[in-house]
Amino acid sequence: MPYSKLIKCLLLLGGLALLSANSRADAWLVDVEGAIGPAIADHMVRGLEQAQEADAELVILRIDTPGGLDTSMRQMIKAILASQIPVIGYVSPSGARAASAGTYLLYATHIAAMAPGTNLGAATPVQIGSPGLPQLPDDKTKKEEGEGKSAPLPGSPMERKIVNDAVAYIQSLAQLRGRNAEWAVKAVREGASLSAADALKMHVIDIVAGSVNDLLEQTHNREIELGNAVQTLDNEGLAVYHHPVDWRSEFLAVITNPNIAYVLMLVGIYGLIIEFYNPGFGIPGVVGAVCLLLALYAFQVLPISYAGLGLILLGIALMTAEAFAPSFGVLGLGGIVAFVVGSIMLMDTELPGYQIALPMIVAFAVFSVGVLVFALGLIMRARRQAVVTGLDHLFGARAAVESVSGDVAWVRLDGELWEVACEDTLAPDDSVTVNTIDNLVLQVSKDQ
Repeated sequence: MPYSKLIKCLLLLGGLALLSANSRADAWLVDVEGAIGPAIADHMVRGLEQAQEADAELVILRIDTPGGLDTSMRQMIKAILASQIPVIGYVSPSGARAASAGTYLLYATHIAAMAPGTNLGAATPVQIGSPGLPQLPDDKTKKEEGEGKSAPLPGSPMERKIVNDAVAYIQSLAQLRGRNAEWAVKAVREGASLSAADALKMHVIDIVAGSVNDLLEQTHNREIELGNAVQTLDNEGLAVYHHPVDWRSEFLAVITNPNIAYVLMLVGIYGLIIEFYNPGFGIPGVVGAVCLLLALYAFQVLPISYAGLGLILLGIALMTAEAFAPSFGVLGLGGIVAFVVGSIMLMDTELPGYQIALPMIVAFAVFSVGVLVFALGLIMRARRQAVVTGLDHLFGARAAVESVSGDVAWVRLDGELWEVACEDTLAPDDSVTVNTIDNLVLQVSKDQ
């Protein structure tokens, strides 16, 4: 009985300690680290939602990113703009950056801060930011530059449309938070970047802080607009709770890695092919189906090219057709070309973090070629082998008469007794050659 009371007391004390720890963790720290994609967006959005449910005073987004996907970035910004608690963007630690999509995130937060030795900018959409040949500005461009206007971006109408959309988006964020909109336009159109000190001077950010505690001290008693009201931050005595990356976000990060999604797709396809070729075993089909469904989920949130996906499927279909219906390499070669080209085209973006590694494409292409060559080799060896099924393989076979019963003689071929008919008289141990087969009677001739 005393032991049960002791256990209850310990559990109660542990629960009270946990509750007190959670109540003191009034500032939530959520990391936005690495290339922005579905996994990071899911982690940040759910972290912000959980912080609001826990009645946290504020959320600090610690940003260190080279950029990422536009769809994931906009999902995160929508969550920030809809937040019911203050969100502070903090580019940290020293050496970190808020490039491309990270710049948009920083502009969207209620308070933008950076650590010394960090930078932000280079917010031109990557898909159309590839370098081209330098062009001399014409008279109109020179005049616009002399008047302080940004020169129009050369490129196709679609490229200009995407850039103008990005400019309008970051301008709206700058106007909402009262930050430097002119520099934001340069960050998109010209790929401009700034250090932390310069960003503070140009009113791109609000604070330069060396640590999270320094950030909380500098933002104490600062007024921000939250919804339609003005709120004064009270950061005195706030503890910081570092929101960890949970298993869901880690799992999502794994399967949405373009290389992993690519492998899952191919394992799924090959597993189903093996199962259809040799049904009944089960494991290849189950593994293939699971991998294919995971790959399809990943492709749903990744910027894939359906033309590339179609070429991959066509390539695998052609190589499979070559293995089952040899065409002297025509289908197989076409399948390999379609497979490699489709793999290169699969990711419809030029972001470095969302490209399929070329060595992996080459490895799977070589593997597919190996399987194709192996299958063709088996087929060719099977064609060169003598026929061992049916009755045709008995033509020309030689055997010895095993027994004679009256006018009927018997020989043994392939372990079976056959009745034989011959124009000559046969005796046991005579050697005969099979000429034809008539109603399961072997027509033979006697060897001399």
